[in-house]
Amino acid sequence: MSQRSERRGIHVDQSELLCKKGCGYYGNAAWQGLCSKCWREEYQRARQKQIQDDWALAEKLQREEEAAYASSHGSQSQSPAQPSQSQPSLTPFSKFEEKKTNEKTRKVTTVKKFFSPSSRTASKKVPCERERDEERERGEKFQGRRESHGETLLRDLRGIFTPNWEMGSPTEESHEGKSHSPSFTRQPSLETDRVSRDFVDFLKNLQKPGREIHKQSRAFIESMANKKDLGADELSECVQDFYQNMSDRLMTHFKGSSEKVERVMDQVEKYIMTRLYKSVFCPETTDDEKKDLATQHRIRALHWVTIQMLCVPVDEEIPEVADSVVKAITDIIEMDSKRVPRDKLACITSCSKHIFNAIKVTKKEPASADDFLPTLIYIVLKANPPRLQSNIQYITRFCNPSRLMTGEDGYYFTNLCCAVAFIEKLDAQSLNLSPEDFERYMSGQVSPRRQDDPGSWTHSAPNVNPVISQIHHTLDLLTCLEKRQQQVLDGALTMQAELHDWQDGVAREVQDILEKFPLEIKPRASAIDAENVESDRLPPPLQPQVFAG
Repeated sequence: MSQRSERRGIHVDQSELLCKKGCGYYGNAAWQGLCSKCWREEYQRARQKQIQDDWALAEKLQREEEAAYASSHGSQSQSPAQPSQSQPSLTPFSKFEEKKTNEKTRKVTTVKKFFSPSSRTASKKVPCERERDEERERGEKFQGRRESHGETLLRDLRGIFTPNWEMGSPTEESHEGKSHSPSFTRQPSLETDRVSRDFVDFLKNLQKPGREIHKQSRAFIESMANKKDLGADELSECVQDFYQNMSDRLMTHFKGSSEKVERVMDQVEKYIMTRLYKSVFCPETTDDEKKDLATQHRIRALHWVTIQMLCVPVDEEIPEVADSVVKAITDIIEMDSKRVPRDKLACITSCSKHIFNAIKVTKKEPASADDFLPTLIYIVLKANPPRLQSNIQYITRFCNPSRLMTGEDGYYFTNLCCAVAFIEKLDAQSLNLSPEDFERYMSGQVSPRRQDDPGSWTHSAPNVNPVISQIHHTLDLLTCLEKRQQQVLDGALTMQAELHDWQDGVAREVQDILEKFPLEIKPRASAIDAENVESDRLPPPLQPQVFAG
C-alpha cells in the first residue's frame, strides 16, 4: 500500500482550513467553516432580519388593535341613546382588549428580561400599582392608547437590540451594575488580584488613555453582571463588540499603530476574561459539558489506536523524540488550567511546536502539514485533555478574533479543531482497517497489541498510562532476551556435539595410522666404554690444583 493511500483518511487539504467565504482567513467548525469576521457578518445579518420580523409583527399587532378600537368606538357612537344595551356588548370587548394588552405587555417584559436589567426591576411592581397603571391606561384617549401599545412596543424592541454602551454612559452602567449576581460578588482570587494590579501598572504608562481604558473595562465587566441570563452566543457577541469598539478607539488614538493596539488589547483581554472566566466558561445555557463527556468517552474507546494506524512519523524510542512527545502532552493538558483565551492558545502553539520538533528529529528533515495533523491526533488521543470541547468553545467565543484569523496561533488552533472533528468521525477506513477488525477493537474483544508478532509491541505502546507503556516495553525486551538466550543455548549444544564428533574422528584416524604403520621399539644403545674391561688400570683423571704464589 502506498503512502498516499495510507494517509487518505487523515490528510486535510490546507485550503479546507480557510474560510468558506474565500477571504483568506482561517475558518472554524464552530462557525460553520467561516472565520470570525465573516461569521459576525452573517450573525449580524440574521440578527437584523430577526429585528425586522419583530418590527413587522409589532406593526401588525398595532394595526389590529387600532382596527379593533375603531370598530368598538364606531359602534358606541352609533347608539348613544341606548347605553344600557351597548354596555353589555362593550364590556366583554373591553375585557378582551385589556387581556390582550396585558398579554402583549407581559411578552415584551419577558423578552426584555433577557436583555435589560431595568425591565426586570420594572416588572416587579406591586399588584396595586399595576392595577392603577391599568386603570390609567384604560382612561387614556385614542392617540395615547395607540402610542402606549404600538409605538411603545416598537421602542421596546429597539431597546432590546441596542447595545448597552450606546444607551448610556459608563457611569450609568457602573451604577446599574452594583447589584451583582453572587458569581460576580464573590471574593476575588489571588490570580484575579494579580492580573488587576498588572493591568493598572500597564495602563499607568499610557496616562490619560490608560485611565479611560480602565474605566471602560470596569464598566463593561459591571454591565456583564446584568447579562447572566443571556446565552453563550449573546455573551460572545457582547465581548466581541467591546473588543471591536475598543480596538477602533485605540487605532484612532495610536494613529494606526497596530503593534501598540495589539499590545494594549492583549492586556484588556487578559483583564476582562480573568474577571469573567467563572461566569462565561462552560455556561449552563450550553451543552458544552455534555460534549466534553462525549469526547472523553470517545477517546477512551480509541485507546487501542497505534502509531502505525495513524501513519505518525514519530519514533518514541529516540530519547529526544520521547521527551518532545511528553512535553506536547503536558502542554495540551495544561490548557485547561489557563483562564485567558490567549494563554490557552499559547499552550496549543507550544504543543504544536514540540510535535514539529519530534517529527523533525525522527525524519531528519522539516515536518510537513501532512505529518503534523496525524501526529496531533495521536497526541490528543494519548493526552485525552480535560474539558476539551469547552476550552475550544471558550477560545472561539471570547478570544480576540485577530488571533484566530491569522498567524501561527490561528493555524494551530484550526488544526486542533480538525483533529477533534477527525476523532469524532474516526472509522475503519481512516485507520486502514477492515470494518470487522474496527468493531472488534472498539468492543474490546481483541487488541492490536496482543498479536503474535512481538516486534510490533515496541512501536505500539499503550497510550493510556505511561506505567503500562513501560511495562509493555519491558516485556518486549524480556521476550527478545529470552529468544537470544535460547539461541545461545542451542548454539552451545551444537558446538558440544561437534566437539565430541571431532574427538571421535581424531581417535579413529590415529588408530588407523597405527594399524597401517606399526611402531617398532629398538634396544637401548650402550655407552662408549662399556666393553673396555681394562678401564680400571687407567690413571685417575686430572684434578685442578691451586698453586700458591
